[in-house]
Amino acid sequence: MKNVSILGCGWLGKPLAVSLLEEGFFVKGSTTSEDKVEELESLGIESYIVNISDFEEYDDFLNTDILIIAITAKDIDGFENLISQIQNSPVQKVIFISSTSVYPRINKVMTEGDAVVKNHPLVIIENLFRENTFFETTILRFAGLFGGERHPANWFTSGKKIPQPKGFVNMIHREDCIEIIHTIIAQNCWDITFNACSNHHPTREVFYVNARMSKGLEMPVFEENENYQWKIINSEKLQRVLEYEFIHDNLLKI
Repeated sequence: MKNVSILGCGWLGKPLAVSLLEEGFFVKGSTTSEDKVEELESLGIESYIVNISDFEEYDDFLNTDILIIAITAKDIDGFENLISQIQNSPVQKVIFISSTSVYPRINKVMTEGDAVVKNHPLVIIENLFRENTFFETTILRFAGLFGGERHPANWFTSGKKIPQPKGFVNMIHREDCIEIIHTIIAQNCWDITFNACSNHHPTREVFYVNARMSKGLEMPVFEENENYQWKIINSEKLQRVLEYEFIHDNLLKI
C-alpha cells in the first residue's frame, strides 16, 4: 500500500482523495478549516490542519511516500518553508498543481517549452520545486477548471461582461484532472512538467453561450474588444508521454 498526502482537500483534493482511497491507497488530507476535519475523517481521510503561511511543523502529515499539492496559495515564503520541511521528510515524490495562467496571451499555441511570465508567483514557486534535489517533482499546469458544482454557466453573472469573445477557451474537467494524477502515479512519471487541457478550444463566445443555454439561463453579455488577446494551451506532451485520452474532450457537451 502506498501512502499519499494531499495538501488541500477542496474542490479537487477531496474527490481525488476519495478516488485514491478506492484504489487502495492510505490517504492523509489537509484543510485550513477545523469545520472540515470531521467531514474528511468521515470519508476515511486522515485529516490535518495545514496552512503553509503559518510556518508550523507538519511531521505527521509529511510522513508519506507521495505529496500532492492542490492549494491555490501563491505564498512564496510559505512554499519555501514547506519545501524545507519536505526535504527533511520521507516524501520522495511530489505533484505540484500549477496553472496555465503562467503563459502570457500572445496570440499563439503554447507548449511547455514556451516562455512564461517570469514574475508570476506560480513560476517562481514551480522553480523552487524544480531546483530541489531532495525529491522528484512533477508539475501539472491545469487549464481552467470545471466540473461538479463549478459550471461555466454560473460565471460572469449579474450582467458582468465577458472579455475577449473571439478568443479561445482552455478548460479541463475535474474528472480528467483526477485521472491524470492517477496515471502519473501509476506510471511513476516524475521530474517533468505537463500542460493539462482539453484539445477542444471553441471561442469564448460560443463556449459561454452554449453553457448558459445548457442551463436555460439568459444569454451572456460580451465586451466589444478591438484588440484580441488569446492563447491556446497544447497538451500533446501529456497525451504522448502518458498515452492519455481525455474523458471530456468536447467542451460543448458539458
